[in-house]
Amino acid sequence: MKQATAFVISEFTNPSGEVVFRVCGWLDGKRIRKNFPTRTEAKVEADTLEIQRLQGETGVRPTVTRLAEDELHEAEAIFKRLAGKPHSLSFYVDFAVANYREPACRKSIAEAVADYIASKEHELEQDLVSEPYLVRLRREMKRLPKRCPAVSVSDLTPARLVAYFEFGRAARKTYNNRRGIISGFLKFALQRDWIAENPLAKIPAYRIRRRRSGAQTITATLAQDLMEFVETNQPTAVPFFALCLFAGIRPCLRTGEILRLKPGHVRLNDGIIRIDGEVSKIREPRTIAIQPNLAAWLRAYPLEKFPIIPTNLQHLREKAVEKFNLTHDVMRHTFISMFVAKFRSIGEAALQAGNSESIIRKHYLDHKDPSEAEQFFGIVPKRRAKPCPAGATVADEITVPFPAPQSAERIAS
Repeated sequence: MKQATAFVISEFTNPSGEVVFRVCGWLDGKRIRKNFPTRTEAKVEADTLEIQRLQGETGVRPTVTRLAEDELHEAEAIFKRLAGKPHSLSFYVDFAVANYREPACRKSIAEAVADYIASKEHELEQDLVSEPYLVRLRREMKRLPKRCPAVSVSDLTPARLVAYFEFGRAARKTYNNRRGIISGFLKFALQRDWIAENPLAKIPAYRIRRRRSGAQTITATLAQDLMEFVETNQPTAVPFFALCLFAGIRPCLRTGEILRLKPGHVRLNDGIIRIDGEVSKIREPRTIAIQPNLAAWLRAYPLEKFPIIPTNLQHLREKAVEKFNLTHDVMRHTFISMFVAKFRSIGEAALQAGNSESIIRKHYLDHKDPSEAEQFFGIVPKRRAKPCPAGATVADEITVPFPAPQSAERIAS
């Protein structure tokens, strides 16, 4: 079978002597020869036949339509996307028309994030949220536009959000934390008609099994080695380590309570540390009894000369972390565990640490024994502000309201 070839136009003289213009070529295995009185008519026919030839090769065919050229291209692209789908284009169009609601106004993600952060900063001024929460929220919200390729808030689809929650092979808890922050942002957007519906409704949070486990702590011996190292090599950082280790102050250098703690909160003569709402992570005040050994540290290194947050603390802390392999909050966890072991009072530990009793029972109960706790609360500095009287002990240095020792029955109740 002859293959279709391009059509050519040539002059041809009829037997009658008339000169005509002949169009010659092959189309679908048939030879085409047509004569025309003018070259223009021959050119029109050649172009028409050429289109038919190309149609046979590519599937393109001329069609009379009311659609504009860009609308035709869009229609062709849509039909290609629907190839292999179980329903027709009309079905999907009908579904979109019935279910999609256009948001009242389109808001870019960058502008929406800025407005949301501004609203939370206003809530911070009204003491409705905490500074640590705002720090985490800013960090997460500034990451959203970079990780989620969407122009406006209404472009945030469930698929895009799930990919954002899972990036970096996030653990389930991290996934839930990200989802929680974005949930607040999307509710904010919904109230302002930036989105017609909340896409998180189709993205459930992970259920995480809560396991009873002991908090990570250090031994009394390691705690003593730590304080000896700090006192010998980093004396300016002694109050920071002493308050975190022997009073359980939250030690984070980005959002921790230790950053907001002032010397006025430490009432050494009264034997207490008063954590007010502005210092507390959970915005609830609490009072911590200063243990005798902590009193000795604070007297040997008074806060008037040794600030709680000394210059270059981050560098000093990194040296201790590297040498003793300290993890986040391990000093606070150690204090709570030793406190429960010594005084056997879950309620008092919860009050002084700023935790719930259920958390204390789940993570700190029976994690240390009383003898190790006695050793821990007996760690004192080598340097002393003044010599102790003959026969005096660490406990004689200060009188504080300690909880009375409790029996095992008290804890079980």
